[in-house]
Amino acid sequence: MNATPSRWSVVWRQAPLLVALVVLWLFLWDEITVVSVITGIGLAILVTRVLYLPPVLLSGRFNPWRGLLLGLRMIVDVITASLQVAWRAIDPRWQPMNSIIAVQLDTHSDLVLTLTAEAISVVPGTVVVDVDRGRSVLYLHALGTRTEADVDAIRGSVLATEERILLAMGTREEAARVRSHRKRVREAKREEREGGRP
Repeated sequence: MNATPSRWSVVWRQAPLLVALVVLWLFLWDEITVVSVITGIGLAILVTRVLYLPPVLLSGRFNPWRGLLLGLRMIVDVITASLQVAWRAIDPRWQPMNSIIAVQLDTHSDLVLTLTAEAISVVPGTVVVDVDRGRSVLYLHALGTRTEADVDAIRGSVLATEERILLAMGTREEAARVRSHRKRVREAKREEREGGRP
């Protein structure tokens, strides 16, 4: 059973959001003065307290190694997908076959949901067109989905991206759940290989 977070822990977890809003304000003004900093702080507090925003609570955990792997994998995915889309654009034999795919995510964190949606949309060939926040479902438009296997591959790619984000910055419980799931998948594959041996 999850304990209700205290008021101070909520404020502490939202501190990065407040700092980000102040930094954004300073970028908009293109100068750092006492007045711009004070108005930035005031507006950040006003935006987060007066306007309705779902609370963005950080896990308080970041794994630098997993964060680096996440970034490197994103670079590889973007380059690979860019080359594939560019080839399809000039290939006269290619017949467009696209799909809207619903992907049920494991997380219920607004931050992880948003980061996953952004990471998927950055990769050419896929773009998130709708989000069901209540059920943690992403709806995305994907190119080149001719078969059910293509659709399953897209779903698998989205879930793998979510797993990498959870391992990098999810809660300890979410990271442990991802590791446990990966272990079960590896064991199932090993049993399948051993079962197929004569």
